[in-house]
Amino acid sequence: MPQSESTRGKLLERANSLPLCPGVYIMRNADGKVIYVGKSRKLRNRVSQYFQNSEKNRKTERMVASVRSFDYYLCDNEMEALSLENTLIKQYTPKYNIRLKDAKSYPYIKITGGEYPRLVFTRHRDADKARYFGPYSGSGTAYALIGLLNKTLKLPTCSRVFPRDIGKERPCVYYQIGRCAGVCTGQVTGEEYRETMRCAAELLEGKNGEVKRRLEEQMTAYAEEERYEAAAKCRDTLRALGAIREKQKVVASPDTEQDVVALYSDDLCTCVSVFFIRGGVLHDTQEMICGAEGIPEPEDMTAFLTDFYRSRAYIPSEILIGFEMADEDCDLLSDSLSALAERRIHVRVPERGTKHTLCELVRKNAAEKARQYEAETGQKESILADLAQKLGLEVLPERIEAYDISNLGTEHLTAGMIVSVNGAFRKSDYRSFRIRTVEGTDDYASMREALSRRLAHLSDSSGSFSERPDLILLDGGRGHVSVVRELLAELGLDIPVFGMVKDDFHKTRALCTDTDEISIAKDRGLFTMIYKIQEEVHRYTVRCMEQAKLRTLTTSALTAVPGIGEAKAKKLLLAFDGLAALRSADVTALKAVAGISAKDAEAVYAYYHPNEEKSEDSTQSAAHQLT
Repeated sequence: MPQSESTRGKLLERANSLPLCPGVYIMRNADGKVIYVGKSRKLRNRVSQYFQNSEKNRKTERMVASVRSFDYYLCDNEMEALSLENTLIKQYTPKYNIRLKDAKSYPYIKITGGEYPRLVFTRHRDADKARYFGPYSGSGTAYALIGLLNKTLKLPTCSRVFPRDIGKERPCVYYQIGRCAGVCTGQVTGEEYRETMRCAAELLEGKNGEVKRRLEEQMTAYAEEERYEAAAKCRDTLRALGAIREKQKVVASPDTEQDVVALYSDDLCTCVSVFFIRGGVLHDTQEMICGAEGIPEPEDMTAFLTDFYRSRAYIPSEILIGFEMADEDCDLLSDSLSALAERRIHVRVPERGTKHTLCELVRKNAAEKARQYEAETGQKESILADLAQKLGLEVLPERIEAYDISNLGTEHLTAGMIVSVNGAFRKSDYRSFRIRTVEGTDDYASMREALSRRLAHLSDSSGSFSERPDLILLDGGRGHVSVVRELLAELGLDIPVFGMVKDDFHKTRALCTDTDEISIAKDRGLFTMIYKIQEEVHRYTVRCMEQAKLRTLTTSALTAVPGIGEAKAKKLLLAFDGLAALRSADVTALKAVAGISAKDAEAVYAYYHPNEEKSEDSTQSAAHQLT
């Protein structure tokens, strides 16, 4: 329901009564749900602006039109307000705030702890002694960097554990072709290895110049000591580093360490683009896109960037801002980031010169990414509009939930739920349901149980499970639709439900109600979208069922082995893709599984080969075959 003039008048009257001091305000819609969180150094002036009849951008006006009430918190200063604003945005995830994707889902490169650390890809920052670099814009970037560093610095990529395995087995093929320095041979000292990993860490920080300088000094020292082989290794590494730099785009002077932030915004989306410049070259980029609800005002960006840098391992001493930001907002952001980094961080908005030109480059990048997003989104919206028209839906089906049932005979009965939002899969919202109340293979009863458990969460106050689907799709026919429609009627919910009917080639040919079928075979875009949804829900459900089966196998087949609990059993079964391959594996292959000790490997091998005598010769022979 649109906001009435009287409602806006009451909100303005209350806003005018607020004090002129720093604070945080919370906007709520008619359902009492938080839709926007903001801060201000002068609450009264800021909040009253929303409800005055002044010109606003379309996104702000859209948000204001949904407001029915607001709350506020007084703060002692702006820093306190900024901190509280960040906390509340994380708590409520308001629709109209620019939100940063959960940093846990971004990829990091981890240098493990211990005497012989390794480079590892991860999506989680744990409270351990390891060093983390990132987050990176995508997994491809992180994996490419790991591969490049492993190749350049000739780091070990095998599963051997050092120093335990030094000298125990023949070196692998990577050593033979010159891709590994051969830590396993004992030719690399612990000190030399740690120095190499130090180089890796500095390269990940973008300190190419420091690494080059130190390698040149080492090469000279080795040559003077007539250690020509060591000097040659330094020379080869320097050449590899030169090749890396040639691939990187030089955008500033060699000593430049800075981030450049710019944004592009129109009525369809907002794109925030960040260039990470290390040693004068473009080290990495990251783009963050939000829909039309995002409101890129300076105050919003202060909170957004504070949250953004809170998740990063390194903050450069200078950050350039490529959009308008008041001096006091720059100062606040600088103070906030300085507190995070525990050293002075300078935030500047350049108006001319090379830094301004660099900001313009980043802004153009943001505009191009926004254009690509809008083109893709526009195509998906067109398909969703066609779907709505074909199915007779009153609203655009932005959130689609699809369900499937999978089982292994009468065991491991599992329902899977996938979610598509605006034509894109949202895997964080996927759920699986272990069917509890159904005996046998009754798909209808299983589907009813799964939907009843999922729909019970619509009353939750927060979280993705509380979001109401615009459309429910079932991997099944008219019977499945009939059962779910009955359930929805019992719950008093009016949500459209259709089944996805397959042809003889297991492809979706039509959508069905409990009485009719609607063909989609001739509509290429619509057919492709529905087919992908059906394949995805089937894939996800089968995987969840197989995981349930694996858990059962774990307890029944491997836990009888001395020293093997459920956790180790699961690792083994996943590594060998089942018991058949596991039974035929030798001790060397079993030891190669992460988390499995030599003692565990020997116990598993002995369990499945009780009549064999383990000999050193046979173990060495197996290791030779593997290498």
